[in-house]
Amino acid sequence: EVQLVESGGGLVQPGGSLRLSCAASGFSFSDYAMSWVRQAPGKGLEWVSTSDSAGGETAYVNSVKGRFTISRDNANNTLYLQMNSLKPEDTAVYYCAKDLPGFGAYDYWGQGTQVTVSS
Repeated sequence: EVQLVESGGGLVQPGGSLRLSCAASGFSFSDYAMSWVRQAPGKGLEWVSTSDSAGGETAYVNSVKGRFTISRDNANNTLYLQMNSLKPEDTAVYYCAKDLPGFGAYDYWGQGTQVTVSS
């Protein structure tokens, strides 16, 4: 059974940092690209970042470039999102998702972790 379990969210002041983690199990983690997707209150899903299977190639939505860093530890089946210089508009539930190869979509999602940026 595929499981994705996020952790690391919380309340942080503007300008602060958080590191999200996503523990994966039930599939060969190192074989798949993985992504972070967020949903702000009252808004739709927004893709944030993707890492290829090895972690060598990454991509980010423009609004987080230079502030967020996606990484992965394939030995420990864990995906990370380091978030620096956080802004109130980063407030959202953050989900990790397993990419469905060739479809530009995701076939498994975690339960999400809440990130709130507020003073």
